[in-house]
Amino acid sequence: MALLPPNHFLALPRPDVFVGPPQGVVDTTTLAAHDFDVDTRTGFMPPDPPIARLPLPWEPWEQLLDEAQFRRLQLGSKIDITDEEKARSESWRACVIQLPLLPTADLFQSELLLRRAHHVLACNMHFYIHSLPPTAEIRIPPPIAVPLLDVCVQLQLPPVITYSDVVLYNWALKVPSAEPTPALDNLRCLTLFTGMRDEEEFYLASARIELRGVDALEIMRATMDELFISDALAARRITRYLHSLVRVVDDLARLLLAVRDGCDPDVFYHEIRPWFNGADSSSRKWTFDGLDAHPELALPTELSGPSAAQSSLVHAMDVFLGVNHPADSALSSSPTTPQTPSGSHVEPSTSAPDAAHVQSEVPFLARMRAYMPRHHRNFLRHLGATPRPLRAAVARMGDVALTEAYNAAVDALRRFRDVHLRIVALYIISPSHRGLASAPAAQAEAVAKVCESQTNSGMGSSTSLLLGTGGTRLVKFLKGVRDRTSEAAFESGGR
Repeated sequence: MALLPPNHFLALPRPDVFVGPPQGVVDTTTLAAHDFDVDTRTGFMPPDPPIARLPLPWEPWEQLLDEAQFRRLQLGSKIDITDEEKARSESWRACVIQLPLLPTADLFQSELLLRRAHHVLACNMHFYIHSLPPTAEIRIPPPIAVPLLDVCVQLQLPPVITYSDVVLYNWALKVPSAEPTPALDNLRCLTLFTGMRDEEEFYLASARIELRGVDALEIMRATMDELFISDALAARRITRYLHSLVRVVDDLARLLLAVRDGCDPDVFYHEIRPWFNGADSSSRKWTFDGLDAHPELALPTELSGPSAAQSSLVHAMDVFLGVNHPADSALSSSPTTPQTPSGSHVEPSTSAPDAAHVQSEVPFLARMRAYMPRHHRNFLRHLGATPRPLRAAVARMGDVALTEAYNAAVDALRRFRDVHLRIVALYIISPSHRGLASAPAAQAEAVAKVCESQTNSGMGSSTSLLLGTGGTRLVKFLKGVRDRTSEAAFESGGR
């Protein structure tokens, strides 16, 4: 058998993730991810700050968003809203209705422009909807509805604010920097509904997690390359990589907990969170006006608000570790009874413009992929289609140290989800209880721990009805996801 020439890619030395490939060696790794819009420096976040403003032809959209933030529009459901605040909102909404219908075709040649257009139009739409009086009919005017749906066709995204709108594509640098990866303390947000630091810190907490998660993506890539060989050296390297993954995931948990330093739970629950609620967190239908003149545009059926479940990073860790989230009732996004805090279930209708939202029976985590940028969805499909899945390889190799490292990584992901439960208890469950709005932070956290303990034991029926911004039964869903994570680990002493 002829030997391979020394410059053949199969004859090149196997790179180590902690050392990197030899200089000048072409990247032939499994997840060379340029096609997936995943950057080696910033992961799922773009490598450069997102476009902060659309070109002149679409300046009216930008001006609307500027005005909404400058006027400090208030939630229409605000209990003590003043007549002056109502008038400011009504005046702004009148400007939306009077806006001309701007063409969108010239946006279609640029992914960056499309992302910014989705961000601006969706934010304007949420300002419009949530500044309405709580009993008003929700009808999105054609100047917003039609171009937003046009843009969504190109991006393959729903016409609603998504995690990518408020996290991935909503940042800039505080201070210009030539560093390839933005420093975690050098980020600011482009758009805020409230103008509050609490809101900015809430979004930036997720942005920092995304950036720290770059190392997790690199570990996944290197591990998959070693699985291609699956020899003794591969087992030792994968063991080392998985222990490194434990440290990264623990860092992600610490970054998640750090949201408490800048975002007050009651401010978040009462003043921030309502702005990005979707149609399935509302008792009122969302009607997109103007579609009768545009039969090429389909009525949207996905209108959930932004959710941490729309983070491709967390999904990627599940797929990589082989965590299985089956399509059972605990993970379903659909209410199990018609009486829910979100209001009535919207049934399908043949009169498309009148049926603004039809809630899906698809499992929640699967639904949330539809809210991710399409390239990131492709990345997750590619990761899940590998012929050499990690969990099966660990079972096949029978290496004790490798199995222990795998279990440690799964346990780190379970701890991350425990921290998420704590944050949900503190930021949603506690403030939802009457009287907590005036409670000091220490008391609120104490109540959150009680709520969390009820969650762990399956108790607390009053909290089980709470819905997340993505429309799911919050406590039941998160507890199910955490438990499924733990089930991925191998039993001690066996496989």
